[in-house]
Formats: sequence, C-alpha cells, structure tokens
Amino acid sequence: MEVNDNTNWDPADLMQAVAVLNNGGVILYPTDTIWGIGCDATNAEAVEKVYQIKERPSGKSMLILVSDIEMAESYTEDTPDLTWEVMAETLDPLTLIFPHAKNLAANLPASDGSIGIRLPKDPFCLSLIRQFGKPIVSSSANRSHEMPPQLFIDIPKEFAGLVDYVVMWRQDDFRPGTPSTVVRLGNDGEMEMIRP
Repeated sequence: MEVNDNTNWDPADLMQAVAVLNNGGVILYPTDTIWGIGCDATNAEAVEKVYQIKERPSGKSMLILVSDIEMAESYTEDTPDLTWEVMAETLDPLTLIFPHAKNLAANLPASDGSIGIRLPKDPFCLSLIRQFGKPIVSSSANRSHEMPPQLFIDIPKEFAGLVDYVVMWRQDDFRPGTPSTVVRLGNDGEMEMIRP
C-alpha cells in the first residue's frame, strides 16, 4: 500500500498516543497497512486489554511493530543476518514471524514462542514507535469474528469507544488499506509464505 508521507500531523496527537501507551493504555492508530489497535508490547496487562477488546482468545498471538532493525533484534533470538536484510529492504508491508521471541509480555507470543514483527514505512507510525521507545502491538481494529476495516470510517463507533485514545492522524484518508504479506521463518532460516 502506498502510504501518506505527509508529516503534517499534530505533535500533540502523537504525544497523547505515546502518553497513553506509557500508562498501559490501548490506542487505535493508523499503520502502513490498515488501522490497528495497539499497546505496549512489553506490558502483559495492556496486551490482555487488547485481547478483551478484540474478543480474541488469549494465546492467539498478535504482531508487533518496530522502528528499526536494532529494536527488532532486542526482541528475537538466533536470527540469521539475511532476515534483517529482507526486513529492511522490502518495499511492500511484510510481517516476518520469528521463531523465538524474547523480552515481550508473556501473553503476547504464540504458544510455540514465535512472534510476528513488521518494520512499517508509514512516517507517523515510525515516529510513534520511536517516541515510545518500545515495540507496539498491532492487530486489526475489529473484533476477532469480524472483517478488518479498510478505512477509519469502517471502524464501528462502539469499537472505537473501547480504547483509551483514538489517533486523529489519517482519519480522513480514503485510500483502502490491505493487510501485509506474512512470512514464517524456520529455525534454520528458511522462509515459508503464510499470506501473500
């Protein structure tokens, strides 16, 4: 998806989102794909709030967004260097499922210890993560039994009312978003396409 590279967002909007994340809250925010619901990926109570809002079974892993390769390295183990090159150089949104997560909330990785990570290209999203200083959970802004919304206006008002802060930036963006490509990494570094 082509993202809006205009950086004329309200700094107060960004800092309010960061403040909510720092306080263990949940935000509704635009990503490089579709609108997401997110929180501090290292805070188990905040992660549980996201599960509850989405009516998603605990243990059904959600992915995290990072601001750079160095941040990603802090939350994974035994990752081949080629993986980082793929993550950094891909132009389209790509979520890589790493086999061994670390330093995250215990209720966030999948039951096998894996975690999905994406390095977004969206400038607001990157600024949000950099200002926060830790990875942010990203899960589509819908209940688990519903279709992910392509636009902000598709998100039910009652769903938006369940979070602690709704980011103002890009609410009026009418270019439909699409989920990222998902690739699983094996323990030996081989890659398996999960969602094209």
